[in-house]
Amino acid sequence: MSYQLIETLHTLGTPRILVLGDVMLDRYVWGDAERISQEAPVILLRADREEDRLGGAANVAHMLRGLEADVTMAGVIGDDADGRALIETLKRDDVDCELLISDRKRPTTVKERFIGRAQHRHPHQILRVDRESRASIDSAMVEQLTQRITAVLPEHQAVLISDYGKGVCTPELIQNVIAAARRQNVPVVIDPCRGHDYGRYRGATAITPNRLETSLASEIDVTTIDAAIAAGRKLCESLSLDCIFVTVDSDGMVLVSATGEAEHFPTRKRQVYDITGAGDMVLAAIGVGMGAGVPVDQICRLANVAGGLEVEQVGVVPITRDEMLADLLRGERPSSEKIVSLEMARRHITARRKLGQKIVLTNGCFDLMHAGHVHYLEQASQEGDCLVVALNSDAGIRQLDKGSDRPICSQEQRALLLSALQAVAYVVIFDEATPHRVIEALAPDKLVKGGTYQPHEVVGGDIVTAYGGEVKVLGLVPELSTTKLVERIRRTDPAGQSSGEPLPAIDFTRKAG
Repeated sequence: MSYQLIETLHTLGTPRILVLGDVMLDRYVWGDAERISQEAPVILLRADREEDRLGGAANVAHMLRGLEADVTMAGVIGDDADGRALIETLKRDDVDCELLISDRKRPTTVKERFIGRAQHRHPHQILRVDRESRASIDSAMVEQLTQRITAVLPEHQAVLISDYGKGVCTPELIQNVIAAARRQNVPVVIDPCRGHDYGRYRGATAITPNRLETSLASEIDVTTIDAAIAAGRKLCESLSLDCIFVTVDSDGMVLVSATGEAEHFPTRKRQVYDITGAGDMVLAAIGVGMGAGVPVDQICRLANVAGGLEVEQVGVVPITRDEMLADLLRGERPSSEKIVSLEMARRHITARRKLGQKIVLTNGCFDLMHAGHVHYLEQASQEGDCLVVALNSDAGIRQLDKGSDRPICSQEQRALLLSALQAVAYVVIFDEATPHRVIEALAPDKLVKGGTYQPHEVVGGDIVTAYGGEVKVLGLVPELSTTKLVERIRRTDPAGQSSGEPLPAIDFTRKAG
């Protein structure tokens, strides 16, 4: 399944996403907590650094930019220095801020955290100060936002609404946007505010509540996956949603559709350092998937990867597609997923190169797999980060001087045996007499061959050296070969008694070549 996700990442493109919600500025003041004040029993913080970060819906926009989406930010800020700082920070991220409206009657929402270091290390938050208004925006502001959002909806592939309960996401505004988006066939995905009344989200494409939010909204205690499914079905029906993504922290995600179908998507266990921003990251991943037209089951898997990588970070850090690719490429994969077309291999190799990996390629028939093959392939894999085996097809072997009864094992059997080896990352079957086409498509950093050749005698070596790659001969285990195995089998009489000597013991600890 990870290979499917890699393919999905390659086809995401650059969807344009509109984000509406409560934009915030997260301000951090760092310093040394030197002593207790003489004026009062409080910590005296000697500040030495201040940092502004995007928060709330603005952080969703930040996460989307990390995932290579184009982003339009819609919301309300105050007519103040903090609002101008927030816009400046968004613009540094290349976020379109034309739909951010200034309101003189309310401040820009700022969460200011004071971080104290004890003895110049071990930083801890000692105080948070919030400056905000939770009053709903007035009807004139709702109308203005509705008109401006409706006008640009045709330019966007998805709308994300991030409701933090700070007054921007009024029921009227949300319903206006949902109705307009439905008319334009643009999906609307909402990260809901914690509470009991979710009627304001009725008719959305999907919502993404966490375990607690789902419990409160459905009045079902979501302590199990079955409970999450029951709660999801209840909310899907009562809110007329296309589907619901229930995030269940370390248990992954539950997807429930309007038809009542449900599926649990577990996530692999990770080292959790900080859950801050995980919900925003999941929403961003779902938004990009929706905007790119990815099937919802694949969206769930991508969101699990993105959210899982986020909790491994300290603080809010945007996750990139390359980081997701690296995570997927590191994961264990079924053997059958390693057998790929040349085009798929090329796309995966391109992704691996972006991560700085060195690609090794070898080729051969690998008919009647034996210990010598395994030993050789393990050595070949140590020459780089990713070993590709170009495998002669049945038709290709018949073009070679291997005997009229070869191959003994079909290409499907041979490919499956090769893919079962941990050393092998990909198996590509080719029909031609030489691996030239595979080499030209993948351009390996190193071409490896077993045998007694000189590097200049290796088929395809001239192609590799021409672009600056390396050709290496690893030698062989002389006591073992497919030909010897075939001869020994032929010497076995009909009663099953071998007339040949047993194959000698092989010392696999020695280096070949």
